Amino acid sequence: MITHSETGTAATHHVLILGAGYAGMAAAIQLAARVRRREDVRVTLVNPQERFTERLRLHMSATGQQVAGMNIPDLLEGTGARFVRGWVTAVDVTAKTVRIDDNRVLHYDTLVYGLGSVTDTAAVPGVEDHAYTLDGAQDAGLLADRLARLGRGTVVVGGSGLTGVESAAEIAERYPELNVVLLGWQEPGAAMSPKPKAYLQATLARLGVQVRSGIEVVKVLPDSVELADGRSIAADVVLWTSGTQVSPLASAAGLTVDERGRVVTDATLRSVSHPDVYAVGDAAAIRQGYGVMHGTCQGGMPTGVHAAVSILRTLNGKRPKPFRFGYYHTPVSLGRHDAVVQFTHPDDSPRRVYLTGRMAARYKETVTASPWPTYGRMKKMPASGAFWPHGGRFTRVRGVR
Repeated sequence: MITHSETGTAATHHVLILGAGYAGMAAAIQLAARVRRREDVRVTLVNPQERFTERLRLHMSATGQQVAGMNIPDLLEGTGARFVRGWVTAVDVTAKTVRIDDNRVLHYDTLVYGLGSVTDTAAVPGVEDHAYTLDGAQDAGLLADRLARLGRGTVVVGGSGLTGVESAAEIAERYPELNVVLLGWQEPGAAMSPKPKAYLQATLARLGVQVRSGIEVVKVLPDSVELADGRSIAADVVLWTSGTQVSPLASAAGLTVDERGRVVTDATLRSVSHPDVYAVGDAAAIRQGYGVMHGTCQGGMPTGVHAAVSILRTLNGKRPKPFRFGYYHTPVSLGRHDAVVQFTHPDDSPRRVYLTGRMAARYKETVTASPWPTYGRMKKMPASGAFWPHGGRFTRVRGVR
């Protein structure tokens, strides 16, 4: 085994960012853009692929639609940040090193942990072997190829959350000859107020999606799914969107994690057990006044920006400020020309205000496309990325200032 070690010097502070999702990319661009004229700070971003995974469009890729490919080195161009392609296989928080592909070691002075989450394929037997997932472009491509060859048959979508709803609608619209069944314990749109929820469910019905709620899948087989009540549903294809899991690397490294394996952070997004480690996006258990944040693009990017600003404040001898974030919407596409947008209170509970139809579809597309101009603006004007809803009383944690 060839080991390549990179060690920092007294004059250079090395910030290593793991994961180039929405949060990790925001952290890298924000920090690198702010320190590009400094020689005492070095920013490195690590990710397994050069292509950025646009998770908000994976349900489109899964039905064979072409989406623009985003290249991570191109997104970083002009910031001075270095990109390293490889899989993170171990983190040593004592030695302050990260092992890449088992044969390369990178040193850090400050670590930003943003490895994110993937579909939980372990909780239900058979999912790992017989179901498709939407964790990346390759997964979406495999499903797209299978759907294109299917002709007629039944596609079961396991999980009635937002990913399941968007995927079921996209498949049903793209392949009207297929029988699409959406299974889940909760009703689709369960967190919405009554009118947008009714619109969402009516649109699924119009598209021909069979919705079955109060359903628990206990096993996935090559040609069917078994339910907790003993029944089974025949399936030519199963797409699994129910539940997520995070990498075990944080727990294995000795970082304090919650029951789901997410890094527990303090108010500034630093690990409560290792202050030289920041956690962002889905990889972090970030507590606000309303509870622990759940993973979304709208919350992930602000965590990356805040971590970058906090690192810079610390390097400049200042105290990092507490992170606060309030949700403001839940946009859900229902095919290419329809959608529903539920506007929310900062704690993610529904407001009365909502959008439906083509106006909602345009809104959703604007939201989906927004990271790219945001990253571009941050490269030119880093401060432009540091604005998001702080949530007022909803996000305030007692005793934290």
